[in-house]
Amino acid sequence: MPFKDAKILLIEDDEDDAFLIREYLTDIKNFRFSLDWEPNPKVGKEKILHGEYDLFLIDFYLGEETGLALIDFIQKQGIFTPAILLTGRNDSQVDIDASRAGAFDYLVKGELTPDTLERSIRYTVRQGNIIRELDEKEKRYRSLFERSFDGIFLASEEFDLLEVNQSLLDFFGYQEDEVENLPLSSIFADQEDYEYVIQQLREKEVVKDFEVTLKTKDQEVKICLFNCIFIADQADNYCCYQGIIRDLTLWKKAELDMMVAEKLSMTGKLARTIAHEIRNPLTNLNLALDSLKDEVDPENESLNTYTQIIQRSSNRIETLIGDLLSSSKPKELQLELVSVNDILGDVLELVKDRANLKGIKIDQKLAESLPRIFVDREKLSIALVNILINGIEAILHEQGVLGVETKIQDNSIFVVIQDNGAGIEKEDLKKIFDPFYTNKSNGTGLGLTSTLNILSSHNAGIQVKSKVGKGTTFEIEFPLPEM
Repeated sequence: MPFKDAKILLIEDDEDDAFLIREYLTDIKNFRFSLDWEPNPKVGKEKILHGEYDLFLIDFYLGEETGLALIDFIQKQGIFTPAILLTGRNDSQVDIDASRAGAFDYLVKGELTPDTLERSIRYTVRQGNIIRELDEKEKRYRSLFERSFDGIFLASEEFDLLEVNQSLLDFFGYQEDEVENLPLSSIFADQEDYEYVIQQLREKEVVKDFEVTLKTKDQEVKICLFNCIFIADQADNYCCYQGIIRDLTLWKKAELDMMVAEKLSMTGKLARTIAHEIRNPLTNLNLALDSLKDEVDPENESLNTYTQIIQRSSNRIETLIGDLLSSSKPKELQLELVSVNDILGDVLELVKDRANLKGIKIDQKLAESLPRIFVDREKLSIALVNILINGIEAILHEQGVLGVETKIQDNSIFVVIQDNGAGIEKEDLKKIFDPFYTNKSNGTGLGLTSTLNILSSHNAGIQVKSKVGKGTTFEIEFPLPEM
C-alpha cells in the first residue's frame, strides 16, 4: 500500500545540503512529497506555527539557533508534527540530546541515502500520526473528564487520590493541591462503608451503584452514588482505580419529602377511619354505661368499681382518638417572626430539670446572628420538646450528653439535636414517625408523629441518623427565602 503524500518543511541554512536532501527525496519512489525549504530559522518558526506540515527536517547547526532549540520550541507550542534532526557529524551526545528534546529520529548527513531517509520519514510520519490520534482521543476524554457534572477520580493501588476533576473539587470543597495523594477513606462518612468498598474492589474489582454517605472538607454529609472499577495497564504494571461520584442529596431529599407527605396523608386517612369506626361503638358503650349506672345500686361497691373501670377505659380510648386525629391533621399555624435560638432557649429551660435529674449534660452550640423566620412558636416548641425528651429518655448511662446546635448552611437554618443514648436499630428507624410506634412502656407513640406533622406544616425537613450504642441525631432544616 503506497504511503500517503507528505508535506515536509526543511529548515537548513546550507543551500548545498538542502539541494542534496531534495535529490534524495526525488529518488524515493514509494510516496510523493512536497518540500518547503527555509534557510532562516526565525521564518522557520513562523512556518512551524502556521503551516500544515506532516514532517519537519531540521538541521542541527543554524547559525545563532540550533536544531535542538527549534525542536524544544515545537514541543512547548504543543505541536504534534514530528521532527527529524539532521547533523553533519555523528555524535552520541547529540543523539541523546535530540531524543530528550523530542526529536523522532537523528540522521547523519554523511551517512544519508535515499533508502535511509525514506525509512526514517515513513516511520516518523506514521508514529506522528499515531501520537496525533492519541492526542485527539485524549482531548476528547479529557474534555469529558473535566466537564462532567459528576465527580471523577483516579486512585492509586493504595487508594490515594491521584487525579480528580473540577466537579469533584467543587463538590467536596477542596483545592487542587489539597487532594494530591489524599486517602480515599477521608471522603467517607462511615468507615464501614469504606471498608466494604475496598473489599469489593479487591475481590471483584468493581463497585457499582453503591449508595453511600460521603463527607466534604467541612464535614458536611452528602448522599452519593459511588461507582469504581479497577484499571490495570500491563505495559508498565501501573494500576489504579477509576471512580465516579454522583450527588444524590437533593434527589434523596425530594424523595424523603414526598414519602413524608404520603405518610402524613395516609396517617390522616387512617386516623379518620379509626376515629369513625371506634367512636360509633364507643358512643353506644357510653350510652349503655350511663343506663347501667342508673340500674346499679350505688351501695354496691363491686359493681361501681367495674363501671368506673369501663368509664376510665372509655375516656382513655376517646383521648387516644383525639390525640391521633390531632397528630395527623394539618396544623393551622399562627406565624410570627422569631429566632430559632430564642425558641430553643425556652424549650431547653422546660427540659432542663428532667436532664439534670438523670445527670445529663446539655451542650449548646447556637450560631450567632441567625436570621429570624416565620414560625408558629407554640407548635414548634412542642415539636422540639418531643425530640429533646426522646433524647433524654434514650440516655441510660451516667455520661449522658444532649447536644443542641444551630447553623446556617446552603441557604437553610439547621437545628441539630444529638444524644449519646442507646440508639435505634436500622429496621426500626423507618418506623419512628409512625402512629403508635413506641418502645416506651407508658408511651402512646404519637409524639414524633405530631412532631413530623408540625415540621411539615412549617415546610421544614427532618432527617434521623442513629447507631445502636452510640446515639441518635435529629437534623431539622428550615429553608430560608430565596434572595
